[in-house]
Parts: sequence; C-alpha cells; structure tokens
Amino acid sequence: MTQPSTPICSIVPPYLLDRLVELGDEDARRSRETDDALRATRAALPAARSAPAGRPGRTIANAGHHTALPGRTVRTEGGPPTADPAVNRAYDGLGATLALLLEVYGRRSLDDAGLPLHATVHFGEGYDNAFWDGGRMVFGDGDGVLFDDFTGCLEVIGHELAHGLVQYGPALAYHGQSGALNESVADVFGSLVKQYALGQQVADADWLIGAGLLGRGVRGVALRSLKAPGTAYDDPRLGRDPQPDSMDGYLETTADEGGVHINSGIPNRAFHLLAAELGGAAWERAGRIWYDAVTGPAVSPDTDFAGFARATLAAARARYGEGPVSEAVAGAWKQVGLAVA
Repeated sequence: MTQPSTPICSIVPPYLLDRLVELGDEDARRSRETDDALRATRAALPAARSAPAGRPGRTIANAGHHTALPGRTVRTEGGPPTADPAVNRAYDGLGATLALLLEVYGRRSLDDAGLPLHATVHFGEGYDNAFWDGGRMVFGDGDGVLFDDFTGCLEVIGHELAHGLVQYGPALAYHGQSGALNESVADVFGSLVKQYALGQQVADADWLIGAGLLGRGVRGVALRSLKAPGTAYDDPRLGRDPQPDSMDGYLETTADEGGVHINSGIPNRAFHLLAAELGGAAWERAGRIWYDAVTGPAVSPDTDFAGFARATLAAARARYGEGPVSEAVAGAWKQVGLAVA
C-alpha cells in the first residue's frame, strides 16, 4: 500500500506554544522549534507493511530524550511489560485503539489491512507535545510544570492514531474547515477509544481531550472539551480556550492552518449533542454514523463542515433509515448552526 502524505499532527496547538514562548518559557520554545523543524524537514514516509493475518503488531521505542526517530526498540507485540510506565501506557493505548476499531467497527488497524502501529516515548527534553507523523506516534514527557507526560492520557493516544484513520480514509486536507474536521474526527475517536476502554456510557464520560495532562496549578481540566468547547482552560499562562461551540463563533484566521484546532469545536459539539440525544454508549450509534461517514465515499479531502454534516445524515439514513436517529443527526448540526436536510 502506498502511504499518503500527511502533516505533522500534534495534540498541543501551535498557538498555545507560541503564547508560552512569548512569556519566556524555554521548554515551550524548544518544543516549538522542534515542531517547526519536523514540519520543515518531513517527507512522506515509506508505508509500513500490513500484517497478513492476526493482530496488528505494536512496537514501542525509546528516544532517550533525543529527537532522532525512531529510537531504541524496547517492547514489541506480545512482549511483557517493562519497568518504564510510559512504554507500557503507550503499548496499552495503541492496543485500546486497535480494540475499538476491530471490535466495534470491524476494522483491522488504521488502514483496515492490519497496519502495524509504532510509537516512540521520551522524545526530546521537556517536550511539550505528542504527534502523529504519518507512520508513528511520538510522545514527549512534558515539562512537568504546565504539561505532564503525554502517554498519561488514553484519549490523546486515540486522537493521534485517529489522524491515521483519516489519512488512510478521506485524507482530509489539513487547513481550514477540512483541517478542522480532521482534528475533530481525531478528537471524536480519541474520546471513543477512552470511553470504550472504560466501558463508559455517554453520561459517564468526561468528553475531554487531555484530561489530567495539565500540570498542577494550571487553571483548566484539559486541552479541549467536546461537550462544552471554549471551557477547557482559562489560565494566566495558557490563556483562555478559544474554541467556538457554534458557527456564530467561527474564527476566520490564517494561524494554526486556518484554525484547525480552534474551529474543530463546532463539529465536536455536534457529535456530543448527537451522542447525548441517542444515549447509551457513544461508540455504538453516534460513533457508527461518524465512522460510516469518515470511511465512506461522501467525504473527500476538501470536504467542509456542511459537506460533512450531509455525509453524516446520509450515513444515518443508510444505516438506520428515516426516523429518530436521522432526525437527531440533523438536530445536532442545527444546534451548532449548520442546517442539513
């Protein structure tokens, strides 16, 4: 399989690191410089070979606080836990993502052909981010002040790997509304990975991305909230969560690839509204509709919010027919300012 090119997709938005750099934070400066260097030098990586049968393999490497990838292999599929909690959390998080895709949606890894999953921990020194680079999941340890270890959040692992799901599916272009959809799909499936692993119903889930990631003393609960975009943090150093929760607050900007981490709050809230309306386990009906849309022919690289809303409504009708479920999909999009019929 030829692997499509994909951008470096990081969990901490560039505007957050930029703000910290302006405040003189050295860890943020090094992290931002590392991110910029990765984006400037990255070329499309060779495709990993898909597994012919059985469970897709997992490989965890340790970068030893350097930035050369992949690092030294420290755990492979079926191997025992190590003495390093970050290695074990990464291994388990990759497994939880594989489990959701296979057990709920019948998908064999990110490409539906058994693609092995690779991750590297202890990347960089005080590196305040985690990212998917098109072939590998990479985790920083955080600076220990504003951000803790990025392997500590299962939904962060699920989020970054879900960028691979998009990569091997519609390959949503990483700018503007299509880029915000790319980020939103990653948030949705990242949250579903966590909910499925914990066996949570809609009402029990926290609907946060990066819960527990922020350091002590930071005024906030996470990086983003699907349930209430714009409320995840309000801190003197980080600033205030800028995500809008409807099209009324849509931000036109040239920063952050056209606001991909900001405007993603709009489709995020639409998904939560649908899941809350349907009840039960979000990975079932709501998640199935989003999965069908993302992996179906109606979503292409340049799909915008309105196009994605239509795709989810079509997916709901195809699977559940006309009726309450399809009406709930239309109603969720209407509440965020996108009428679809």
